[in-house]
Amino acid sequence: MRLDKKSLNKHSEINMEILKLTAKNIEEEHICCALSDKKSKEGYQKKKDWLKTEFNNGYTFQKVDVRGKVFIEYVPIEKSWLPLDGSNFMVINCFWVAGQFKGQGNGKKLLQQCLKDAKALNMDGVVAISSDKKRPFMSDPKFFKHQGFEIIDEAPPYFKLFGLKINPKADFPTIKQSAKAGACPDKKGITVYYSDTCPFTDYYINQLLPKYAESKNTPITIHHLKTQKDGQNMPIPWIINSVFYKGELVTLEMKPDKHLEKVI
Repeated sequence: MRLDKKSLNKHSEINMEILKLTAKNIEEEHICCALSDKKSKEGYQKKKDWLKTEFNNGYTFQKVDVRGKVFIEYVPIEKSWLPLDGSNFMVINCFWVAGQFKGQGNGKKLLQQCLKDAKALNMDGVVAISSDKKRPFMSDPKFFKHQGFEIIDEAPPYFKLFGLKINPKADFPTIKQSAKAGACPDKKGITVYYSDTCPFTDYYINQLLPKYAESKNTPITIHHLKTQKDGQNMPIPWIINSVFYKGELVTLEMKPDKHLEKVI
């Protein structure tokens, strides 16, 4: 029997299982992002290598077992690279449900798995960095609100820390004061911070941005976040990719020249 698209989506929703990546299966399994992007091949492998290391620190990567961007990543706050103060909470690092997999309950399913793991470890709750609105590479704040999260802290220019308690008596984590600057110390030209937590960053930061800066005769300083300490010393609560111009945050996106022309 042939299934139409609507029936196929319903069928997929019933049968799609959650798969946890481990050091043993990660080389055979895809990590959802940059599946067919040849330019990001090196970044893709760097993300896998980063995951292998962080698995030893309790980092978890759960995905719906399909070939697509349907996954969630989380880690205990004590091992998180995000500049947060607190203890005994789980931190969602990256959370993405894209394309045909939206609207099927997959986001809720993945979040429930995160909550299940947090409860199993007797944690007090779950937190996640998002924004004032849906922005590229950031989880949708509307989804968190719909799932019962509340805004528990903020940082300029638009970052919001969302939290959901398991233990109602626990104190929520906060964003480090040092990450509430909303600007970076370097006031000359372009300043970039990035990590290997996303497979798209390597090509964008090391290939496209330097060429753009050279074409504009603009100085560029690139900071590669390689350790948890590097991440926790960020001037904003974000570690994937951030571009500053003369100290001001201009974008978290990874787009070439035209986008930079607009925001700068």
